[in-house]
Amino acid sequence: MGEIQDICVFCGSSKGNAPIYAEAAQALGQAMARRGLGLVYGAGNIGLMGVLADAVLAGGGRAVGVIPEKLVDRELAHDGLNELLVVETMHERKAKMHELSDAYISLPGGIGTMEEFFEAVTWRQLDYHAKPIALLNVDGFYDGIEQFFYTMISTGFLRPKHSELFFSETDPNRLLDRLGCAGAEK
Repeated sequence: MGEIQDICVFCGSSKGNAPIYAEAAQALGQAMARRGLGLVYGAGNIGLMGVLADAVLAGGGRAVGVIPEKLVDRELAHDGLNELLVVETMHERKAKMHELSDAYISLPGGIGTMEEFFEAVTWRQLDYHAKPIALLNVDGFYDGIEQFFYTMISTGFLRPKHSELFFSETDPNRLLDRLGCAGAEK
């Protein structure tokens, strides 16, 4: 695994019902921009997706969005990105995002965010990649996912080593440090 330069971030096309979620997306975007890390994400300009991309861009960072043609209008594709890649299908979207990134982070989100997170974890478990995966656990949002993994391990559906497929952190800078990103905050 080489140096981390571009991070794929999965997150909601909604902002959720508390300001803390958008604040966390903005803080992550700012931290990524300060460290010179590129953003690869689902290309939306709404919800946490838009907050994150705007923060990266406002900080002078690079943001690349990947979106299926069918969702360009529905998710309101961000028109201020460094690069917008329009693909045919969701499968192509995820494959392109994987190809362009060196690590994964999940912010809070809905079913799509969960599906993308679990697919990245599954691919890592099956040795399709060795990219680090992290959850930004905002206000306990991912406590249930962490508990679910412990349940799968304690009931014998996962091996204990699989608890190391991803990690959770509550602070964006500590998360980026744990990913091994350059430019650690002082």
